Amino acid sequence: MASQSNNSQSTPLNSQRIAAHSSLLIANVIFGLGVPITKLLLDNWVSPMAWMATRCIGAAAIFWIISLFTPKEKVPIRDLFIIMIGGLIGFLVSQTFTAWAIDYSTPTYVSFIATLTPVMTMVCAALFIGERLSGKGIIGVVIGIVGAMLMVVKNWQGGSGKNDVVGIGFALLSLLTWAIYLIITRHVSAKYSAVTQMKWIFLVSTVAILPFSWGDLMHSTLYSSAWQWSGVVEMAYIVVLATVVGFFAIPFASRYLKATTVSVYTNLQPIVASFVAIILGQDVLTWDKPVALVLVLLSAYMVSKK
Repeated sequence: MASQSNNSQSTPLNSQRIAAHSSLLIANVIFGLGVPITKLLLDNWVSPMAWMATRCIGAAAIFWIISLFTPKEKVPIRDLFIIMIGGLIGFLVSQTFTAWAIDYSTPTYVSFIATLTPVMTMVCAALFIGERLSGKGIIGVVIGIVGAMLMVVKNWQGGSGKNDVVGIGFALLSLLTWAIYLIITRHVSAKYSAVTQMKWIFLVSTVAILPFSWGDLMHSTLYSSAWQWSGVVEMAYIVVLATVVGFFAIPFASRYLKATTVSVYTNLQPIVASFVAIILGQDVLTWDKPVALVLVLLSAYMVSKK
């Protein structure tokens, strides 16, 4: 009887873990594909500001509609303020830097830099809230810096992008602002569901960006008589899949899997992004790319693993 009971309890848990692994795999492939798709949008349909405004408006609308069918959560003014300020920094500012990075550089380098998220977060935590850096963590940070510097030095005299050095700089700023967001919201984010947080983050981001992006939206090819379905599908992918679906998949998987397991799956993103970018002709394979990829993945692994 006990054996049957244990089996009946373990089966749902195993199925949930399988679902968690599947959601992580799908989410990180979506995120990886999102980088070259964003490059297509920026090259043909919208400016970085119009891309960002569309993403904010679309995601805000979707999350607020979803919130009508989910349990209501009361958020005190203080927590709501932290969520909104954190969202402006971690989403609006960070993702705007990402758009500029992709516009100036290639999807390959931008996705490589994004892999250094745990490294940048560890450095910011040490600087701003006094978290202690371990010896292994310091080595991981150094390896990450070497990987980033390799990309910069290799492209100093010109690379595959419009200006790869400037693009890599924007990518690093995107990482910095995202790390600050994680630190600011570290206590509040655990209290509320993803829907509650995202509906407010995207609402305040929409209000903040519209005055600065209205002209870009009005002059975007995607929103003119020259629009085509290919551009609409690409933008829908970014709003629905790379934004909304991703914010559901990662929190769900985190309930059933260890943080280190979740972080391992993020290594798929630069592989998918660079592979697709090279196929689409957005980048070319050079010797520094696999070397830089190994360095940044090793850096992220050393920093993330306890």
